[in-house]
Amino acid sequence: MSTIIVGAGHAGGSVAAMLRQNGYAEPLTLIGEESHPPYQRPPLSKGWLKGEIGEEGLLLRPRDWYAEADIDLRTSTRVVQIDRATKTLTLSSEETLSYETLVLATGARARRLVLPGSDLGGFLELRTIDDAEMFKAYFKPGFRLAIIGGGYVGLEVAASARKLGADVDVLEREDRLLARVAGPVLSDFFRGVHEGHGVRFHFGVEIEGFEGLDGHVSGVRLANGGVLHCDAVLVGIGAIPNDDLAREAGLACDNGVVVDGQARTSDADIFAVGDLTHRPMPLYGRTLRLESVPNALEQARQAAAAISGAPEPKPDTPWFWSDQYDLKLQIAGLPFDVDQVVTRGDPAGRKFAVFHLSGGRVQAVEAINAPPEFMAGRQWLASRREVDPARLADVTIPMKEV
Repeated sequence: MSTIIVGAGHAGGSVAAMLRQNGYAEPLTLIGEESHPPYQRPPLSKGWLKGEIGEEGLLLRPRDWYAEADIDLRTSTRVVQIDRATKTLTLSSEETLSYETLVLATGARARRLVLPGSDLGGFLELRTIDDAEMFKAYFKPGFRLAIIGGGYVGLEVAASARKLGADVDVLEREDRLLARVAGPVLSDFFRGVHEGHGVRFHFGVEIEGFEGLDGHVSGVRLANGGVLHCDAVLVGIGAIPNDDLAREAGLACDNGVVVDGQARTSDADIFAVGDLTHRPMPLYGRTLRLESVPNALEQARQAAAAISGAPEPKPDTPWFWSDQYDLKLQIAGLPFDVDQVVTRGDPAGRKFAVFHLSGGRVQAVEAINAPPEFMAGRQWLASRREVDPARLADVTIPMKEV
């Protein structure tokens, strides 16, 4: 039973590896549009920009591993059509490939601003190694970077840019950072940290367009008439799932490719994993799209098990991390239906955790430099155990005794 995986990122590369680990011995093809083998993307906004990690350090597995594992890795290759009736793929070279099982792992792309001047040079994206390599030429003392959007990617880039000496302005439409993904305690904390490192924030701003000089962006024009001068712009306002192939093939899509708990799509012979999927989240009784490495790995395990006939893996709790300056943020869960928020520790000490509760049960935990709180929060998420908010807030009580 031959399998083709379309998308050679973290999710697709992991499916291929897990299939072989599960003993799957059938023909296996891994197709990616980039020229690189599967690699880790999170370090691109951190260690890669600061020169602390090179390309070999990013790779999920050594370049020669794929041939040794009898995986046909095709880089710089694009799939343009899926024919479900004949179970064939058409490549941009017009070559056709036949599959028995197909896995879609095409990820997501950066959402773009379409405003006057947005076609100028100097607009940056951070999705690939090649994108990040371009950043290195820019980030130096005196360079002025405007970041649109106060989300995690923008803040990670801001931290790296400041460490390299660049001037950074962050423009955010909302009245606080991370407004759609984190609580106010975390938002206020990161604002203070970044301002302490010289990042300038502009909240509640509307962007009208961009000014240019000699075909290159030179400023962000605001609706209030002001202009923020810059040498480049990074747009970090979210991502759009790359579900075009799936839609054109008639697969069910809703803000991503709709999958079940085994990562199977509306076609029983086609799976989808990673950032492009809209998946069930039984813990919360909802379906949603997640963008994180742990989510990609969980779905890779689901798909690999279903394809190879291995036991179905246990569901994981959603989690995420972010490194900024000397801070390690770890988040588990999602703050749905929260009726109480408990902060354990003092944010001023740069070591604390925020627990989001519903009926005494943890829905999410946000931990800064606090691994014990993060690990306990993950365990409580899975067990659905009730906790005492007063004991949880008391730092004199060890986490194992809360």
